[in-house]
Amino acid sequence: MTRDRVIFAPVIPTLAVLLLAALWGFSVFAGWGLEAFCSQGESAEDCARRLDTVATFSSVFAVIGAGCSLAAWLFASPRSYMSLMAGAIAAWLAAEGVLFVGGMLVG
Repeated sequence: MTRDRVIFAPVIPTLAVLLLAALWGFSVFAGWGLEAFCSQGESAEDCARRLDTVATFSSVFAVIGAGCSLAAWLFASPRSYMSLMAGAIAAWLAAEGVLFVGGMLVG
């Protein structure tokens, strides 16, 4: 039995990383998180303060994701590119997950 190797074009994981980064950026910096997780009867300043804490913790994973994707494009060999991009995608998903779960808990 032969094992076929699946090869992805580098643009597919790159687009995934860029879309996840854009979603995280809009959620943190453009107010999407405030709209999603702050209730109507709550003070905007109190909610923003709590979400700022969640966004700070989430940014740790975002920085890791950005670093992995940057390393994949600048320093990695074609052999290690997919491993670094998989790590970047996992880190961006973790950043989104922390933001979502944290937003649900504080909201």
